[in-house]
Amino acid sequence: MIGLIGLAVVFGAMLIAAIPLSSDTLRHRIVLYLADKLDSEVELGDLHLRAFPRLRVEGADLRVRRRGMGDFPPLISIKSFHVDASIVGLYHKHVDHVQLDGLDINIPPSQARDKAEQREKVEQQANQQSPEDASGDQQGLLAEGGIVIDRTDTIDARLIILPFEREKAPKVWAIHNLHMRDLGAPHAWPFKATLTNGVPPGEIEVNGTFGPWKRSEPGDTPLEGVFDFAKADLSVFNGISGTLSSQGYFGGTLAQLDAAGETNTPDFTIAVGGHPFPLYVQYQARIDGTNGDTRLNVIDAWFLSSYVHATGAVLDAPKGGHGRTVTLNVAMDKSRIEDVMKMVVKTPSPPMVGGLKLNTKFLLPPGENDVIDRLRLDGQFWISQARFTNYDVQGKIEELSKRGSGKTAEAAKPRVASDFQGRFKLGAGVLALPEVSFNVPGARVELAGNYGLKRETLDFKGQLLLDAKISQTVTGWRSILLKAIDPLFKRKDGRGSAIPIRIGGSRSAPDFGLDVRRVFKRGEP
Repeated sequence: MIGLIGLAVVFGAMLIAAIPLSSDTLRHRIVLYLADKLDSEVELGDLHLRAFPRLRVEGADLRVRRRGMGDFPPLISIKSFHVDASIVGLYHKHVDHVQLDGLDINIPPSQARDKAEQREKVEQQANQQSPEDASGDQQGLLAEGGIVIDRTDTIDARLIILPFEREKAPKVWAIHNLHMRDLGAPHAWPFKATLTNGVPPGEIEVNGTFGPWKRSEPGDTPLEGVFDFAKADLSVFNGISGTLSSQGYFGGTLAQLDAAGETNTPDFTIAVGGHPFPLYVQYQARIDGTNGDTRLNVIDAWFLSSYVHATGAVLDAPKGGHGRTVTLNVAMDKSRIEDVMKMVVKTPSPPMVGGLKLNTKFLLPPGENDVIDRLRLDGQFWISQARFTNYDVQGKIEELSKRGSGKTAEAAKPRVASDFQGRFKLGAGVLALPEVSFNVPGARVELAGNYGLKRETLDFKGQLLLDAKISQTVTGWRSILLKAIDPLFKRKDGRGSAIPIRIGGSRSAPDFGLDVRRVFKRGEP
């Protein structure tokens, strides 16, 4: 868009000045005129003027480079173009049609633009010129009564955001087609565009309005519209897959855009779990047009029977890095643990069901390895009324509840629900649980350890707290024998038992056991 503003001046001036001149003379005068009006260095290759049957100017290799920015590519470069007009139209300062092929618009980094502007101000002060004096009329031919291009079409254009650090790759937006109307008029200019998004790949259809151009403060130029992003392939991100579609609105200025929209991914899949599920997201964001940094004011997501609320940002990588970093504050108040487990557990049915509440900090740095290896989490969770889907595991929980309460008589076993809570950290594909506990009637388990997500390995240590004494968990002669060791497992609060335990093995074949070493350490003075 920024380049097209300058081009309105370019091509309008071409045709107004064209009629009495030869092609070579016209080419020379255009270069001088543009260099003065745009305060830029201008290069122009071939230029041909044809006056009949209609006025047409055809040219190639046009480059416009801002002064003081010689270390960066030209602000505007065009492989070829043609401009059509009529005598009547030119009399009213209207150009019928401009077509641009191979348009590149290179947006330099804000730091470089600031330095160039500072140098310009110093030169103006040295020459005792104000910014208005140095640029002629404040709006040039784009002011009211200036040149208006009725139709502007571009083919295979690119918008390129240049990084300040030279080792970083630029951000490139491929614009297959761009159609604008009334370019240069004192009101907003309608446009339609088809863009290819780089990552994730997909086509974006955009309809909106742009301008009028604010020459004194280009970043304040208005921009608004709607977009439709279809069939984006998420498999380019290692560790996830799915086909995303998105629709929404954007509005504001070139320097700061507000956006709101929704995304729908019916087959979202995390590779470590391998189960596709529908994911629907609504969002509100603010976008810095100078560097692409995005502040995520609101994210509301729904998947299966769960809801997630988040705020955060998508920021450019630190100096010397590549890609973008996602940081979020995530809250899950109305969710289910089985929905979350479906994301990361390979089994057809989740190991556990129950209500879930979770708060966590979410950090996803850039990189090429799997998302699960890069993702960082740090938070707390609460699981209520949890039950294990494995019959043997749930049976052991119910047996633990019965014996922990000292109820050793055979009776019908009630369905026991467990309550879990704790802190967690995820990094490098390992889920660390430095503090986790769960309660059932008559017993409490306190654990700390790690779970490897990819290998599904367990490494936990903790203690089993029973309301009953060890000798009360069995009957008959075994109860009598165990009375001798009741003091060894006595809880600090004086009631029940505290048994050191360990859990190893894998998720599918866990190994529960008494931590004998810790038992004897407790008896040491």
